[in-house]
Amino acid sequence: MRYRALAAALAAALGTAAQAADFRSVSESAAVLYDAPSRVATPLFVVSRHYPVEVIVKLEGWVKVRDHTGALAWIEVKSLEDRRMVLVTASSAEARVRPEDSAPVAFVAAQNVVLELLEPAPGGWLRVRHADGANGYVRAALVWGN
Repeated sequence: MRYRALAAALAAALGTAAQAADFRSVSESAAVLYDAPSRVATPLFVVSRHYPVEVIVKLEGWVKVRDHTGALAWIEVKSLEDRRMVLVTASSAEARVRPEDSAPVAFVAAQNVVLELLEPAPGGWLRVRHADGANGYVRAALVWGN
């Protein structure tokens, strides 16, 4: 009985931790992603500023990250910032002036455009800002990194 309660508490804690993904964005104009936590490891990709990644593991100055394709790689922790960005994964994403499908369109972002995440909104919407300064609400299902 006691073990069941402990197991249930542990499962609940792990479930909550799994749901609270830790997203960051690249702070440098060009950052290298490696196959291991070392500068002498094999470089896999070069990503640009504001590219969103999900933090998987932190290890002495290095972070194992996942990108929108599911690829895993290592990046130096100094190359990341806390600012949250999202990547448009749909062919395009209409940002609305209000978090409603019937609201007027504020702007349209093409696939692979990065938007700053300002805040989550009710009903599966996210308040975002385009690089040109335009603000709006996009459906969370159209972007990655939230």
